[in-house]
Amino acid sequence: MKEIKYVVSDPQGIHARPAGVLVKTAAGFKSKITITKGEKSGDLKRIFGVMGLCVKQNDEVTITCEGEDEDAAIAAVEATLKAENL
Repeated sequence: MKEIKYVVSDPQGIHARPAGVLVKTAAGFKSKITITKGEKSGDLKRIFGVMGLCVKQNDEVTITCEGEDEDAAIAAVEATLKAENL
């Protein structure tokens, strides 16, 4: 299992457009990918799983990947977070 922590810097948090980009990125991998904020977590491959967390600016999220392609998956998700300036 691979895990990263990321502090969201976007003033709008993770809103619909970047959430969709994250979901699209995650959907390309076989691994189970989860996003967690505080006590809540959601499937990063499902838009409602991401949007339901209501991630705001300065919130820390944890992304975990578990599966056969977890190394590539965690790298791609982290790159997407940085590319989207979240």
